[in-house]
Amino acid sequence: MAKRDYYDVLGVKRDASDAEIKSAYRKLAKRYHPDRNKDDASAESKFKEIQEAYDVLGDTEKRRQYDQFGQVGVGVGGPGHWETGPGGVHFYTQSSGPGGFEFDLGDLEEMLGGMGGGGMGGIFERFTRQQKAGPRTRPRRRAGPDRGENVEHEVNLSFEQAIHGTTLEIDLPRAKSPGRSRGETIQVRIPAGVEPGQRVRVRGKGYPGRRGGPAGDLYIVCRIRPHPYFKRIGSDIFLDVPITVTEACLGTKIDMPTIDGATVVTIPPGTASGTKLRLKGKGVMDAKNRQRGDHYAVVRIVPPPALDERQKDLLKELEAGLDFDPRKAPGWQGTKT
Repeated sequence: MAKRDYYDVLGVKRDASDAEIKSAYRKLAKRYHPDRNKDDASAESKFKEIQEAYDVLGDTEKRRQYDQFGQVGVGVGGPGHWETGPGGVHFYTQSSGPGGFEFDLGDLEEMLGGMGGGGMGGIFERFTRQQKAGPRTRPRRRAGPDRGENVEHEVNLSFEQAIHGTTLEIDLPRAKSPGRSRGETIQVRIPAGVEPGQRVRVRGKGYPGRRGGPAGDLYIVCRIRPHPYFKRIGSDIFLDVPITVTEACLGTKIDMPTIDGATVVTIPPGTASGTKLRLKGKGVMDAKNRQRGDHYAVVRIVPPPALDERQKDLLKELEAGLDFDPRKAPGWQGTKT
C-alpha cells in the first residue's frame, strides 16, 4: 500500500514554512500520542506516520529531496508496487532504501522500443532475474584519514620544579606506523604552579594519524614529590615555624625560608602556638589567574627537651609570680594547683 503524502499527513500546504510544519507536527503528535490514546489502537500507527512525515519535512535537505523525488528520494517505502497516476499513467515504484527508484512504464517502453533484447518482455525478464538475485553490491568507499591516538606520559617533578616550572626532555614512544617508527625526543616546558595530577597538553605529539590524518596529542601527567617542610594547599604555602617558650613570651625576629628564599619574620610578644602569620603574595603562582597565593608561618612553641634543677626552680619561681591560668575559661573544671 502506498504511503500518504507527507504534507497531507501533517495537514500543511507544500509551500508551508518550517515554522508552520513544526507547529502542525507538535499539535498532531500531542493529539495522537499513544500515552494519551491508550484505548485507541490506531493512535500508535497515526503517531508513527506523523513522526515519519516530520522526520523528512522537518529536515531541509530531506524535504528538498522529497519534493523532487518523492518518498524514494529519502529512502523510504515498501516493496515494489504499481500505481496509477494522473491521466491513467502507470508507474512502478521499487523502494528498498536509498537504491529505490520509480519509472513511467510508457516512457520506458518508448525509450527501449528500438532496442534489442526482446522488447518489453525481455526487459521485464531481466528485471525479474535482478530482483531474485538481490540488490547489487556497491564498491566500498575508501576510508578517509584518521586522527592519531593521544599519548599519556607521567613525569616525576620535585616540589621546586612544580612551583617554579621547568623544561624536561621527553622520549616519545614508538608508533607501529611508519610515521614514528624510531621514536623521538622533545623538550616540553612545564609551567610554574602545576598541581599533582595536572595534565600538560602538547599538540600533535601523540601517535601519527592514518592515511594522512593529523597526529594525536601528548599529555604530560605531573606527579610531585613532597617537600621536607613546605606544605602546599592550592596556591598557598604553609610552614611550621618552631620557637622557644621565651621567644613566644618576649617576641623575636627569626630567619624563615620561603619558596623565594630566606626572609625575616617578626614574632610578636605573647604569640600562642598555632598562630598563623601571613606573608601576602609569597605563595605559588596560580596558572589560571596568574596571581600568587600567600605564605603562612604556623607558630609551634617547642619546650626544651630537658631541664636541670636550677632551670626548673627558675620556672617555678616565674610561674608563681604570674597571675595567669590558660584554663580559666568556661567549660574547664578546677584551677591551678
